[in-house]
Amino acid sequence: MAVPAVVEEPTVPAKGRGRLLQVLGVAFGVAVIIGNTIGSGILRTPGTVAGLLPSRHAFLLAWVAGGVYALLGVVSLAELGVVVPRSGGQYVFARRAFGPYAGFIIGWSDWVSSVASFAAAAIVIGEYSGALFPSITRYSLAVAMAVVVVFTLLQYGGVRRGDQIQQATTLLKALGFVGLIVACFVFSPVNAVPAPTAIATATGGIGIAAVVLAMQAVIFTFDGWNGMLYFSEEVRDPGRQIPRAMFTGVLAIIAIYVLVNAAFVHVLGMSGLAGNEFAAGAAAQALFGSRGDTIIRVLIIVGLFSGVNAYILFCARIPYAMSRDGLFPKWGMTVNAGGTPTNTLLLSGALAIGFLVTGTFNSVIAVAAFFFVLNYVASFASVFVFRRTMPDAPRPYRAWGYPWTTGFSLLGGIAFLVGAVVSDRRNSLIAIGLLVVSYPVFAMTTPRKGD
Repeated sequence: MAVPAVVEEPTVPAKGRGRLLQVLGVAFGVAVIIGNTIGSGILRTPGTVAGLLPSRHAFLLAWVAGGVYALLGVVSLAELGVVVPRSGGQYVFARRAFGPYAGFIIGWSDWVSSVASFAAAAIVIGEYSGALFPSITRYSLAVAMAVVVVFTLLQYGGVRRGDQIQQATTLLKALGFVGLIVACFVFSPVNAVPAPTAIATATGGIGIAAVVLAMQAVIFTFDGWNGMLYFSEEVRDPGRQIPRAMFTGVLAIIAIYVLVNAAFVHVLGMSGLAGNEFAAGAAAQALFGSRGDTIIRVLIIVGLFSGVNAYILFCARIPYAMSRDGLFPKWGMTVNAGGTPTNTLLLSGALAIGFLVTGTFNSVIAVAAFFFVLNYVASFASVFVFRRTMPDAPRPYRAWGYPWTTGFSLLGGIAFLVGAVVSDRRNSLIAIGLLVVSYPVFAMTTPRKGD
């Protein structure tokens, strides 16, 4: 006998609190996915991957394979956004599938790590701005804080403004990367290719360990493709537009990543690329000489604007969703007329400033890497749970190839979780320790009421 479908209850905000607006579409989804995913990682990671996979074909194949894995993730998680169309990201699915405690863990870890990532992106903008304009070098922290304040206040104007900013900044980022790709294939290098580093010369062949490490780096560089799920409740037609935006966004990222890496190989060769800690900088310097460093720094700054805009949008919605379920203070439900969760927006901006002042954002991100992988595992597992507990729920989109595609993604997530523990035991042990002590905190701070 089938279990009755769980109907998602409508959100009835308290008097004066407002509600989220259902105004977003595919263009926003694609912009937020690209903006959240493509960052400085693709400008640095290729050297590491090339050092592990010195064959040109193996190197490019790794990036294609990483894209395919991201697509398989979209195949499954797009269904979650359709079945449970509520804003808040992976927290929403974990709480519905596994209960309040799982939601508590994933919601808090996702929020804190997203705020830390927001702060990290802002400090990079501050430092690179100082390199471009030496007179403000000593004020890099102040510039980073200004970035946090400006983007936080911009979002206060409402979700429509956030949509416009996200699309505009992502378009600039995409144009910048397209320009870099074209330059690599059109212009001839003016400098000699840099000598390979120890990572490249120490690589005698391609073993299983090298492939695993390379794929870890590639897949982490693809992270961010689930960005649309933080806004499911605000999409005009979630059944159609969430899957469309997610697939379009990931396909665009695959195209950019593969072309960027092919361009780097074209300019530097595998020997010049392998082990290079800043592949984009090396390629730009080879093409433009001393001006190359300036060009890449400008590209990074412009590219990060779309990232920080996406981060602050996420950061406002995770605790907002938690507050509706009693896992965050009730004042987190306040939404202004423009559809922005104002209190959680301002709190996120304040926490980002705190991370900048204390310099703790990198430590937070390192510890949160464990939870980052755990969140994906929980989301893939949620697809199986919802198929069992909500068999009759409307599914305008259903995961292709279920249960095999979802099962493969789940096993991949578990493998990466194990890899995260093995590769960074210290921070993983800290994360596991936090997980152990979190239950007493959850029990003391969460009101006792029916789920």
